[in-house]
Amino acid sequence: MKGYVHVYTGDGKGKTTAALGLALRAIGAGLKVYIAQFIKKGDYSEINALKRFSDCVTVEQFGRGRFTRGKPTPEDIEAARKGLMRVKEILSSRQHHIVILDEINVAVSYGISSPEDLLDIIDRKPDDIELIITGRNAAPEIVEKADLVSEVKAIKHYFQSGVKARIGIEK
Repeated sequence: MKGYVHVYTGDGKGKTTAALGLALRAIGAGLKVYIAQFIKKGDYSEINALKRFSDCVTVEQFGRGRFTRGKPTPEDIEAARKGLMRVKEILSSRQHHIVILDEINVAVSYGISSPEDLLDIIDRKPDDIELIITGRNAAPEIVEKADLVSEVKAIKHYFQSGVKARIGIEK
């Protein structure tokens, strides 16, 4: 089976959710999934759910769980570098059918990683592995290189009315 490069980007809610929906579909088909989370760290509800499928899903977090804006620290950059090295190992091992790089676009847009680093990952992807890239602010060169690009556009969000992230819905 030929594997393609997907990008889920935009300012709306649902990019990670779309990638995880694809992971769930893959699990149901007996495929193995690897998820590298950049920026994020901690026990999100989706991570807790995926632990139930540990025989076919591997999740590793390479964020420090605190970076949102401003200038990244050397520790933020090092965590992302380790994540990208690990993704290269995962791609080379060819033990997973789907590889998800969650929030990598955000890491690139804040200078934690570079567009060239992500392009290198895309170039290294074996032909039979599906690569999923999520996060707002996808670099134009990543969009150009991808086979499928979906933009999640914010029209209205209750967060703007002061609603905090809720367990099971946003976290």
